[in-house]
Amino acid sequence: MNAKPDLAWDDFRLVKAVAERGGLTRAASHLGINHSTAFRRLAQIEAGLGVRLFERLRTGYLPTPAGEAMLAAAARMEADVAGFGRAVAGHARSPAGEIRVTAAASFVRDLLIPVVARFLVRHPAMRVDMIAAEGALNLSQRDADVAIRASSDPPANLVGRRLSGIAWAVYGRADRETERPDAQRWVSLAETVAGGRFAAFVRARTEPERIALRLNTVDGLREAVGAGIGIGPLPCYVGDACPDLRRLGEPEAELQAELWLLTHPDLRHGLRVRAFMDFAAEALLPLRPRFEGRG
Repeated sequence: MNAKPDLAWDDFRLVKAVAERGGLTRAASHLGINHSTAFRRLAQIEAGLGVRLFERLRTGYLPTPAGEAMLAAAARMEADVAGFGRAVAGHARSPAGEIRVTAAASFVRDLLIPVVARFLVRHPAMRVDMIAAEGALNLSQRDADVAIRASSDPPANLVGRRLSGIAWAVYGRADRETERPDAQRWVSLAETVAGGRFAAFVRARTEPERIALRLNTVDGLREAVGAGIGIGPLPCYVGDACPDLRRLGEPEAELQAELWLLTHPDLRHGLRVRAFMDFAAEALLPLRPRFEGRG
């Protein structure tokens, strides 16, 4: 009678990493082990199971049906582990420990750091891991516990509250007031930002050859406008705060967004998350006129 293979969670992680990264070298680097260890362990797993988990091709490692089955099991196990972590975090007895918060870099620098400073005074047993990122992180996998995001359509799998509208307008350098906007070059957010709607806004207002620079961050866009590279759209709470910039018109309705404070449903009742979200909302709601371009 054949003995059952003795599989561990690390075996499933290895198979998942190899499948997702297409080979042993990148998988080993991702897992923090050397290539020979990964090679030896994969051979042991396949020997124990009596099947090949991957076809070794010149282009990389391709999962066999057995490999696909193990990969699916690994994904379910990873989801269970992440769910357990959220459940434990949700049952903390007091607002103490670490909370991971993500927001756009410009928002972190201009508005969120003072809020966090006051939060830590009120809750000295808390620690904040701040992740300044333009893209959305996976709150289901606990890449972050709380997200503060500009969005017109927040993910359906998250919960939270709308804090404010976010107005955008076109800005230029304040010392170029006599120059006509239609005679200036433009700077723009890249096509990869917000589904390309800001890039489309700029394209509709000038010729392609007059778009001098594209960037993937609002911080970079503000610096580009301030440097005189061109005019461009900015959130009003960013542009209005810069004395060297001026609005070139009213807020643009088609660029209107919303500011959301979001978390995963499994975390919303945890004391750490609830303490931060309540505090952040209390601090940010009075800034609504600034976000909406009215202050």
